[in-house]
Amino acid sequence: MQLNTITHQTIALAGIAQAAALVQQLATKGTADPVAFETSIASILKIDSDSVIDVYGGLAGLKLGLVQLNIQMTGFKVVNPEQARYSASLVFIENQLSSRKDLLQIIQIGVSKAQAQSEHFGLLHENVLANLGEVYQNTISTLQPRIMVNGEQEYLSRPEIANKIRACLLAGVRSAILWRQCGGTRWKFLFYRKKIQAELQVLLKQV
Repeated sequence: MQLNTITHQTIALAGIAQAAALVQQLATKGTADPVAFETSIASILKIDSDSVIDVYGGLAGLKLGLVQLNIQMTGFKVVNPEQARYSASLVFIENQLSSRKDLLQIIQIGVSKAQAQSEHFGLLHENVLANLGEVYQNTISTLQPRIMVNGEQEYLSRPEIANKIRACLLAGVRSAILWRQCGGTRWKFLFYRKKIQAELQVLLKQV
């Protein structure tokens, strides 16, 4: 399978944008788009996928990410600075993580545990989310600069919501890994902007 295509890069970027949007929703409202949330959490557990789109179980579950990415890339003004910051931070953190074999191994063990838990309890069970949240805390959260999440304290202080936020950040890193595997780079994002925008229109018509 040819990974290095503009379609695959755009899908991976939508995965990052979706994770950022979910983090913002959870931090400010205490709830998140259920379809997008389930899709993003499931993507963490898809280690060996047959295709890029298979990581997300199809395009339908990525609708939130595709829409948000399209909004962010239309015009010259950053529409949602918070989401843009989360997305940029996820890509930056993944770049650091890629050279940390020790942390990648801990993540791999944690994800394998989450896969087993999801088969037993169900994908969105609190045990699965707590485990993924702990994996994030013990690995990605130790890298600098840490991703600071802004929101309502009443939501941020609740352990179950904090776990969901951390799990979504882990999903964002998963998509950032995919973006890099598909040949995505910072300069490509800057110079292929028009191509990515055009590809987004094609993908949005399919959801």
